Amino acid sequence: MSTKEDRTTHYQEGSLTLPGTVMLGTGVMIGAGIFALTGQMAQMTGALFPLAFLAAAVIVSFSAYSYIKISNAYPSAGGIGMYLHKAYGNQLPTAFNALLMYFSMVIAQSFLARTFGSYTMQLFGGDDSGRMVPILGVALILVAFVINLLGNRLIQGVASSIGILKIAGILIFGLVGIWISGSVSIDFPEPSKAGAPASFLGATALGILAFKGFTTITNSGSEVIDPKRNIGRAIVISIAACVLIYTLVGFAVASNLSLAEIIETQDYSLAAAARPALGEYGVWFTIAIAMMATAGGILASIFAVSRMLAMLTEMKLVPHRHFGMPGSIQKHTLVYTVILGLILTAFFDLSRIAALGIVFYLIMDIAIHWGVLRHLRIDINANSWVPAIAIFLDLLALGGFVWVKLNTDPFVIGVAVATMIAIAVSEQIFLKKSPKSAQANQEESHAHHHH
Repeated sequence: MSTKEDRTTHYQEGSLTLPGTVMLGTGVMIGAGIFALTGQMAQMTGALFPLAFLAAAVIVSFSAYSYIKISNAYPSAGGIGMYLHKAYGNQLPTAFNALLMYFSMVIAQSFLARTFGSYTMQLFGGDDSGRMVPILGVALILVAFVINLLGNRLIQGVASSIGILKIAGILIFGLVGIWISGSVSIDFPEPSKAGAPASFLGATALGILAFKGFTTITNSGSEVIDPKRNIGRAIVISIAACVLIYTLVGFAVASNLSLAEIIETQDYSLAAAARPALGEYGVWFTIAIAMMATAGGILASIFAVSRMLAMLTEMKLVPHRHFGMPGSIQKHTLVYTVILGLILTAFFDLSRIAALGIVFYLIMDIAIHWGVLRHLRIDINANSWVPAIAIFLDLLALGGFVWVKLNTDPFVIGVAVATMIAIAVSEQIFLKKSPKSAQANQEESHAHHHH
């Protein structure tokens, strides 16, 4: 039976150069975030939304430190799952937080799919019935699923060429948008709106969602040339590039639309901003970029997410059922990932999808920094103050965001809490039942005896 070799993971060492790794990171980061979050952030914090992007970048820069340090010490393809495992062993914190990361990645996929639908419908004058956006989103996920089944050479080729086109397109949009409006002026009255610190923190949390793609770079640790030097570099360059692009776009949108317009068109604010600046052609150009960016993002994300779930399965951290399906574990995890993504895309709107994503991601991020502080600091030669600041900033952003949502949409916080409880309970039961993990725990505690 050939399934044995089929079920293993194949990586090509040294196949990614530094520019290639930066492209991969920015390709994932500059996805739906910039296309769909700009409006949501403006809605939360008013005029200050370009600043919220900068605040998010500061938080992410502190966050990146832990990831760089761990990936320098243990460059692996495992990325987040592996990091958690190094910090917490085969126990509940690892499984719980790795699944949060997994869900936040599936959520990001649905986010991309809905954004694709929102922008595409602008070609046809919008989606008044509200039916077409989820239908288009679902269709896109299914197409990406088929391409993923066909093999990954294609994915990498498509994703990287889309990445270059997309970044070039967004830069053109930003520069032309600012140039046409003639100034980077933003006139928003109502200082009262802008004053609420919780709202600003909430918008910053959403901004973090637009940067969290840098974690993808860590997943490709075993494929990067000279990973000990280049992973860290790639993360720093990617974040810096995104800061530049996001700030540019933020100002371009704010210079061409009033605050009310940005909020009204929040699901497709870039296309709306292109209209006064560049006319109909500009709108089509922006929509084309958004469609490319979101479609490319989904291709790459489905690939990465299913790979992550496959790895958790191999680590015996999650239960796995074949349900009679043929092929490798990776193929199965791909099916589960796609089904989850389809459900979210069909039933949740953009702001709710983003809210779930941000809550899960920030909690997982805090767990990574805590793991560095508690267990890995000496092994990876990290300063303790940087992860400590990262935890504090994450908690600030998360607190602000939850506060805003409790006041505006408590349902979504309810869903987030219920999901986390379900994950924790089911994982606890699974880990107790599974003999392999119990044995590993014993070995772990012998080996780990915390320094």
